[in-house]
Amino acid sequence: MAMKPSLGLNVSQSLVITPQLQQAIYLLQLSTLDLQQEIQQALESNPLLELEEIDDEQPLIAADPFDTSTREAQKAEEQQEATPTEMSQWEEQNLPEELAVDTVWDDVYSQDYSPSSSSGSSEDYEDYAGDTPITTLSDHLLWQLNLNIHNAADRLIGETLIDSINAEGYLRDNLDAITQGLQEQNPEFAELTTAEVLSVLKLIQRFDPPGVGARDLKECLALQLEQLPNTTPYLAQTIKLVDQYLEVLAARDYRFLMRRLKLADEDQLHEIISLIQQLNPRPGDSIESEASSYIIPDLLLTRTEQGWRVELNPESQPKLRVQSNYSELISRADSPATKDYLKGHHRDAQWLIKSLQSRSETLLKVGSKIVERQQAFLEKGDEFMVPMVLADIADAIEMHESTISRATTQKYIHTPRGIYELKYFFSSHVSTSEGGEASSIAIRAMLRKLIADEPPRKPLSDSKLADLLAETGIQIARRTVAKYREAINIPPSSERKRLR
Repeated sequence: MAMKPSLGLNVSQSLVITPQLQQAIYLLQLSTLDLQQEIQQALESNPLLELEEIDDEQPLIAADPFDTSTREAQKAEEQQEATPTEMSQWEEQNLPEELAVDTVWDDVYSQDYSPSSSSGSSEDYEDYAGDTPITTLSDHLLWQLNLNIHNAADRLIGETLIDSINAEGYLRDNLDAITQGLQEQNPEFAELTTAEVLSVLKLIQRFDPPGVGARDLKECLALQLEQLPNTTPYLAQTIKLVDQYLEVLAARDYRFLMRRLKLADEDQLHEIISLIQQLNPRPGDSIESEASSYIIPDLLLTRTEQGWRVELNPESQPKLRVQSNYSELISRADSPATKDYLKGHHRDAQWLIKSLQSRSETLLKVGSKIVERQQAFLEKGDEFMVPMVLADIADAIEMHESTISRATTQKYIHTPRGIYELKYFFSSHVSTSEGGEASSIAIRAMLRKLIADEPPRKPLSDSKLADLLAETGIQIARRTVAKYREAINIPPSSERKRLR
């Protein structure tokens, strides 16, 4: 039977992701530094935007203990003073009181959202952080080289050696390869020998920091010991240990060391080991410095008489507003093109302000609910962390899990216990023998405590740690204990043995 074409009507619903909604979701996922960079670009590209002065005595937005509703008075202050009468009817009808940023990733990224940009500049936010110069190990060594070597040939050899020293302070290439490279690149070094290069390296190895220019760990420690005063207790035995028995020390064979070093008791060996532990196995780290990375918390948590109080950090939530003389600019516009230009920037400014408000309210709502569920951790420590997943918060505040993920990634809260990423409060769980659940963070904290209290001469094995956890109701296998132990960078029991 032949099919005939026909016309029909279908009624359906679909989510339309406008550029404005994409902007709101994009801002929600930004970290504090990225957000400040985005705002800086918006200020440079939109002449109608300006920063609003913040009263240092009042928080930007505050929440009563576990109350996520914002104050009506603060909302009123964040509204624009007046909407020009010449705003188009579309703008007045389509600028909502609140932006719905709660949606699924696939709904949002059907097309890319391009963040605002000013004249194509790609400057990083660090450019605004300050003008403090960065000192590198290479610069520090070259400065000392110029003070100690005046011969042009030796200086070139020294510069080549310094160029081969990595950030930790170790010489990356062997001397034969460095010598051959100098011979091939410089005709005057055709007769250069490895011994001559070694003599320059020995000079560099006397530079600051002690141990720099070493070719391996043994030489690095030996160079530092050579610079200690001869009156240092047990210096000769320590040099002998580093030179001949460093592998034995790593194996913790203390009886063998005492026999070889001819020590009378363990106290002497303990003094020698303590001296080695004072040395720096990565001498370059003491000089090499990078641009400081500061964490600006998005939320502030304080304890009041009424309970825990969550607030937005004013320093991380810059407030924007449209310039107060916007109406005057419209009235003075001498052409329709100018009026359209101002109206377009006004609309963009309003949407950006609304997006920032929505971001702040979402962060506050999510942070307050996390604090509500993790009171035991905040009051008692990691061992009392409650197991929690994104779905728990999403269900509690009636948002999608993807929204919770965006609102907690690279967002930080300042608590009396320190600064934590909001993601830190989410963890997997292990069932207990009593039918409850224990957070993986709490289990790791318990492992730290058990290992800290273990006998130094006979550390607890993973099997013994599993047995001790079982006594508290946490049934986990030895392999799981090993996984948690490795996650917190604690070596196995064979490497934790010590004298005291």
